[in-house]
Amino acid sequence: MTHRTLISGGIVFSMDDAIGDLPVGDVLLEEDRIVDVAARIDAPDAQRIDARNRIVMPGLIDSHRHLWQSTIRQIAADWTMGQYVERMLGGLGPQFDAEDVYAATLLGALEALNGGVTTIFDWAHIVNTPEHADAAVAALAEVGGRAVFGYGVPRSPAPSWYPADLARIRSTYFSSADQRLGLAVASLGPEFSSVEETVVDIELARRLDLTTSLHLGVGLLGAQRAVTRMDEHGLLGPDLIFVHCNTCTDEELVRIRQTGGHVSISPRVEMQMGHGYPATGRLIDAGLQPSLGVDVVSGVGGSLFAEMRGTLEAERGRQNCEALERGEWTAALRLTTRDAVRFATIEGARALGMEDRIGSLTPGKQADVVMLKVDLPNLSLVNDLPAAVTLADSENVDAVFVAGRLVKAAGTLLSHDMRTVQDRARLSRDRLLPGLTLTQRPAVAGAPGR
Repeated sequence: MTHRTLISGGIVFSMDDAIGDLPVGDVLLEEDRIVDVAARIDAPDAQRIDARNRIVMPGLIDSHRHLWQSTIRQIAADWTMGQYVERMLGGLGPQFDAEDVYAATLLGALEALNGGVTTIFDWAHIVNTPEHADAAVAALAEVGGRAVFGYGVPRSPAPSWYPADLARIRSTYFSSADQRLGLAVASLGPEFSSVEETVVDIELARRLDLTTSLHLGVGLLGAQRAVTRMDEHGLLGPDLIFVHCNTCTDEELVRIRQTGGHVSISPRVEMQMGHGYPATGRLIDAGLQPSLGVDVVSGVGGSLFAEMRGTLEAERGRQNCEALERGEWTAALRLTTRDAVRFATIEGARALGMEDRIGSLTPGKQADVVMLKVDLPNLSLVNDLPAAVTLADSENVDAVFVAGRLVKAAGTLLSHDMRTVQDRARLSRDRLLPGLTLTQRPAVAGAPGR
């Protein structure tokens, strides 16, 4: 029997230009698909979900996040890029075993799902051994969200077993294109390795029909003109996601657009660690629409709503400073809250090559749907729909559907006992960061106090 769900009476933020925004509307799901979005839908055979005092919108899409750092969150909050490379990539990263990767990926992916992120690109440059890759994929599969596993080795030169193991992972877990989990290559890129190694990564990815994501335009490393050098080697193309691009030249950004490439930005981490000023406005001038990623969860919080706000604040700050330097007041803000929501939804889908499946509430697409509770103090009352979404946070995420399956309801994740997940993460954290006792196991109701 076909299962149908009617999400009824919500404020519908479709991110589909043909449908628009509905002050009161219904969304009908059938199995894993959206079948209708309208002001009113008659579906007496469907299970009805009351969406009054809820914003109904497409699931958020994070195009760049390092889930493997979720158990050691906050430790990089005061680090520069140099300190991050030395302490995280050079110090802590080599200590991660496969169980550490599993525990962190599970915790971080559940955090993202709890915060309305239905699709995530897990940039896992922590594959110290083949077992590390297996552990990360297992955790992503267990969570139940939609994810792209970015297979990445943490050092240059790459180990000799890397190409064969990537092919193994591809054939073992990702033989079908029609599944929740996808595979990509997380390449260190020419700024953190070499052009020659980047050639190997991209050619390997293309043989396996995979997307490649790589960091470029990162601080002083951008002076290497990596995009230009990649172009000289014929590497640019629509299967590449360039992360950051802060210190790329305007000409390089145009060349990314001309060759069909995509860009993921993370303004909060970029401003903290010294990547260069967020390139949002310059990307738009070059004809590129960026997607958003939280990036380093050991340094900033995991909320993609916060990333929307950070994106707006950074670009508006740049615009206002430039106006003041000209002796002028800003006449109108260039980047809007609707733009920020678009970056976190449909533009994320385009970056991941999934715009035909996710990113908007469009009939025929996968039913990745989020409901935001707006009768809480931080959002009541809704006077501007896209602004309200950017001002939301995980506390407002009341319900989450992935491919039509309800994974969060009434503000609670349904698939996991979070105490068990947190206990597993704590054991890993205690091994990696011995002596840190600030986080303790919650007291059990009725148990004696300490």
